[in-house]
Amino acid sequence: MGVRVYQLAKELGFSSKELIEKLQGLHVDVKGHMSVLDEETTELIRHEIESTKTATPKIKSEKAAPDKIIKIKFPISVKDLAVKLQVSVNDLIKKLMSFKILANINQVLDEDTLNSIAAKLGVSFERELTEEEALISSHLKGEEKNLVLRSPVVTLMGHVDHGKTSLLDVIRKSKVADKESGGITQHIGAYKVGVLGKTITFLDTPGHEAFTAMRVRGANITDIVIIVVAADDGIMPQTIEAINHAKAANVSMVIAVNKMDAPGADIDNVRRQLAEMDLTCEEWGGKTIVVGVSAKKGTGIEHLLEMILLESEMLELRADPNRPAKGIIIESKLLKESGPAATVLVQNGTLRLGDVFVCGLTCGKIKAMINDRGERVQDAGPATPVEILGLSGVPQVGDTFYVVEDEKKAKEISQKKTETEREQKLIPTQRVSLDQLFQSAQEGQCKELKIILKADVQGSLEALCNSLKELATKDITVKIIHAQVGNINDSDIMLAVASNAVVIGFHVAIDNKAKDEAEKKNIDVRLYRIIYEVINDVRLSMEGLLEPTIKETFLGRAKVLEVFKISNYGTIAGCMIVKGKFIRTAELIRLFRAEQCMYEGKLSSLKRYKDDVKEVGEGLECGIGLDKFMAIQQDDIIECYQIEKIAGRL
Repeated sequence: MGVRVYQLAKELGFSSKELIEKLQGLHVDVKGHMSVLDEETTELIRHEIESTKTATPKIKSEKAAPDKIIKIKFPISVKDLAVKLQVSVNDLIKKLMSFKILANINQVLDEDTLNSIAAKLGVSFERELTEEEALISSHLKGEEKNLVLRSPVVTLMGHVDHGKTSLLDVIRKSKVADKESGGITQHIGAYKVGVLGKTITFLDTPGHEAFTAMRVRGANITDIVIIVVAADDGIMPQTIEAINHAKAANVSMVIAVNKMDAPGADIDNVRRQLAEMDLTCEEWGGKTIVVGVSAKKGTGIEHLLEMILLESEMLELRADPNRPAKGIIIESKLLKESGPAATVLVQNGTLRLGDVFVCGLTCGKIKAMINDRGERVQDAGPATPVEILGLSGVPQVGDTFYVVEDEKKAKEISQKKTETEREQKLIPTQRVSLDQLFQSAQEGQCKELKIILKADVQGSLEALCNSLKELATKDITVKIIHAQVGNINDSDIMLAVASNAVVIGFHVAIDNKAKDEAEKKNIDVRLYRIIYEVINDVRLSMEGLLEPTIKETFLGRAKVLEVFKISNYGTIAGCMIVKGKFIRTAELIRLFRAEQCMYEGKLSSLKRYKDDVKEVGEGLECGIGLDKFMAIQQDDIIECYQIEKIAGRL
């Protein structure tokens, strides 16, 4: 069966007239667009067109000169790309064909594809920013000369009952900037303290879980984390969690050893435990600042604040107070009397009363600003926390807000972001899994396998940590970002989300809440009972040696009505397809007799009457030959399966 000229023309992106002229130039005798071309001629034409690049029209040099930058939104259809390049769709399709890209008018081309052919088209492509992206880009731009030093933003974390809240209270009551007579009103979950003529901004968060939850949303707002450790207890499980969360966020740490006045206080023991976690203190030649304090007596607080200022100087934290404001939502709520309200930490620029802003899926205009002492203010500079009123809805913690020119633009950006968010919810979030690592390494990407490890006893935990670290290769490195004794909890899952890590449990269970969260966030969680299985499975995943899982898909069932012995063919079963269909290329055939499987193999032939066929559907008769099996009997049942190989799962 041949192909008509008009069909081939459509396939190759030509008009029938253009193709006829090309055929005549190749001395192919055609009468018109309905002429039928044989298979050999068709393949010849396809090969000729793909290999003849000079025959395709050139993109007009005056419209798309070499190195001309064309801004487009990725992905883009061939039709829209032709408009951008100012050429006809047919010309562009032919050009794409010369690059071995077969595309029709509605074909969508992604960014990688376009960048790979940009030079051949004589242009370069640049992503056309959305209004939100353009807004973010404008906020990132700024002149170095306008930057000034800003206050550090500090979060306290640590084990329960180690004095984090007491330490916060002492700092707040003794050092709040511009304090009032008659006491302090802690209005919002953030405040500024004054020390040595400078200020420090403290975030009063519930701990490492809230800290990491904000990181999940891309909000790395903390510059320094104070890890509070009780001098009499030393490093405890939640202390380890807090340290690992801070390490994963790549923020500076200052260790505050509290309860120095308690019996049994031993700061050297804390230093020793920290050194075991690769946090060697300055007194022992390391870089970690360790300060002894007593929240109960108020001693060491001044020194702690000075060390925070010293650390911030090393970080050289700067911002431009003269720009439109940008910041992060650290609290949000719905007030009965005034509607949606949010606590904002201004990161750059200055936020002013009356400013119009976009914040996540919401927008608004600043109607009121209240500082950490409950006072109404007119503006707030970098590293300043304020509560704002005037939002269109309650934003999520971790949302970024930007000041924009007018309310119309704010609503447009907010609406488009809402639509984008709705579309993204339909796409499952991709997280790293052990099965994806080898493929990434093969593609030339050096991968770092981040592991959160939970075990039942300390001995097993240490053995697993050492063994897993030894599995590192030149393509894939292993990093244990958190290792602890106990069941897998929602804090572990939250850290895995923020760090894109795999969670491995040994002789432990997973909490119900954590299990639900892992499924929702698509986190790879593996539970084991035998230690060598953990090591072996991770190693096999890294080396890409996992055997694929074989999945059988039922295609059809046939009943043998009659058996024929044919010379040169052997035994042929005359069958009726009673369910589904039979495909000649099926990878697995089974023959059953009285519910017992008598044969597994492949088809040797599939016929309708005397003709070989590719497929036979339900309700039709056919002839079936089985490869190297002749003992077919009447009433036997033959089933057809497709085999699918799925990448090995651990």
